[in-house]
Amino acid sequence: MQTGNDTIAALATPPGIGAISVIRVSGEESILFVDRIFKGKIKLTECNSHTIHYGKIFDTKNNLIDDVLVSVFINPNSYTGENSIEISTHGSSLIVEKILAALIECGIRLAEPGEFTKRAFLNGRLDLTQAEAVADVINSRTEASLRGARNQLDGLLSQKVEWMREMLINTSSLIELELDFAEEDIHFLSGNQILLNIESIKNEIDELLNSYSFGRVIKDGVNVALVGKTNVGKSSLLNYLLKEARAIVSEVPGTTRDIIREDLNIDGILFKLFDTAGIRTTDDIIEKEGVIRSREAVKNADIVLFMNDAVKGFSSELYDELAEITSEDRIIKVFNKIDVRKIEHSDADVKISAKTGEGMELLFQKLKEKATGSQNYTEKTAIITNLRHYNALKSARDFLTNSENALKEKLSGEFIALDLHNAETALSEIIGKVTSEDILNNIFAKFCIGK
Repeated sequence: MQTGNDTIAALATPPGIGAISVIRVSGEESILFVDRIFKGKIKLTECNSHTIHYGKIFDTKNNLIDDVLVSVFINPNSYTGENSIEISTHGSSLIVEKILAALIECGIRLAEPGEFTKRAFLNGRLDLTQAEAVADVINSRTEASLRGARNQLDGLLSQKVEWMREMLINTSSLIELELDFAEEDIHFLSGNQILLNIESIKNEIDELLNSYSFGRVIKDGVNVALVGKTNVGKSSLLNYLLKEARAIVSEVPGTTRDIIREDLNIDGILFKLFDTAGIRTTDDIIEKEGVIRSREAVKNADIVLFMNDAVKGFSSELYDELAEITSEDRIIKVFNKIDVRKIEHSDADVKISAKTGEGMELLFQKLKEKATGSQNYTEKTAIITNLRHYNALKSARDFLTNSENALKEKLSGEFIALDLHNAETALSEIIGKVTSEDILNNIFAKFCIGK
């Protein structure tokens, strides 16, 4: 990815036909370049920041392209921290193409994926966690994932990481200062106080590390496999949950032969449902392949809804087989068809009727409990959803443990200070105080063009 001071442009709205399209331009000369093809009541170079102007866009041969509204943002008060222009035009792919071509002729180049946000990071408008949250906000599919991304974008995680960094910097600075006065035997910080500081930071890190599984759930959703023998009501349950006849329901065994994938939103959590083929021994080649795929879906599932027939009873042999494929704590034992036969005592976690809807609220509750565990997070709780953050925090914790052990073993202060410095570096990588160009390119290359 290029990171120069040149001027870039890209379509910021989805491609295709719509009411309007917005073209974003950024760079120190962006206002000057757009002024060459824009004609309004005043020149854009004479406009104040955060103002909108009506006019017409012409190509470099003075042919009219479209009527537009142009928004002006003067550095540093823009998304990127540079001079920026947003051109709102009619939502025609041809018009967008012509305007971009005119901008290129003026000396502007097309932006690469994520380049606007990368410039915002490099210019200090966002730290790295906030920049990553921009992509998460765009990709949010549920209320919970949007709320989590917004918290990160607003700096909730950054503030906690910055607090830990500052405490480490202060602690290691005092240890290094003591080394400079070693001959005078001057102590600026007691060993007990250093241990307390380290323990305090480790506790904060542990809270964040423990939030990772919950964070991944609200960001990416949960894979749920509907598994059971033939004709236990897997497809009927899927149809009930989706409120439509998505899967074919029949009394003929083996009707479902391939996996059907659908999404379900329960209280802001995305559940990715996989309706699998009934698991049984069969000579049918196609159905046999479906059974193989069913077992594979169980391996990849975060939650397994093990469906049983209330009339036929619990399939203990199949349950034992599932327990060998996945951990038992991922399995929810569901008894279906209680509208046909009521069950007083059973091995069921949930008793439902996919026909009448009885027991569905309890099923939803069980799904949410399995997905989120016992965590009790509020909107003001910092959580992590990113594997990069998780690995950096884990690395920081390991260095802190090393410094703790060095202190207890009464090793020289150089060893303690070095490990504290390494821990601070690991935390700095999270917010981008310390990072490599390769990491930056990898992060921003996943963004859409125009953001």
